[in-house]
Amino acid sequence: MVRLHSTLHREVVDLETRKPTQVGIYYCGATVQGEPHLGHAFSGVAFDTVARYLEWRGYDVTLVRNVTDIDDKIIEKANEAGVPIAEHARAMEGLFTEMYTALGVREPDVEPHATEHIAEMQEMIASLIETGHAYESQGDVYFAVREDDDYGKLSGRDLDDMRAGHESR
Repeated sequence: MVRLHSTLHREVVDLETRKPTQVGIYYCGATVQGEPHLGHAFSGVAFDTVARYLEWRGYDVTLVRNVTDIDDKIIEKANEAGVPIAEHARAMEGLFTEMYTALGVREPDVEPHATEHIAEMQEMIASLIETGHAYESQGDVYFAVREDDDYGKLSGRDLDDMRAGHESR
């Protein structure tokens, strides 16, 4: 049995999978606005290490690492460089791939790109607004955290303590 620290339970618990011997790991990969840094390297190495360990323990692991290839900062950086957004994103993604390769981090089994799922994101956002779980303000959409009773449960933080400008105790 594999045991892991559960952030939700604040203790070490047995790994429970939906299907015996199968584990799916999804982690947030690169937001390709600029060159990779140590934090990106750490994330890639850490998740790769966990996946390899689980495989060593006999699990069939599916590793998914997304690429955020469109956001305000990417658009800003592309505009500053005077290149098309997609070109800038591809160039930065190439640097991330070089970094992962140099560190021995294997390629994920699946690597979805944000730009490949814009329609699905728009549908999800519309659904969240429709059900009152998100709201629009000045052209942006925000998650309505007070509509989710479990918001903050994983981090163990009280919602009121997470307000912008609020000092932690």
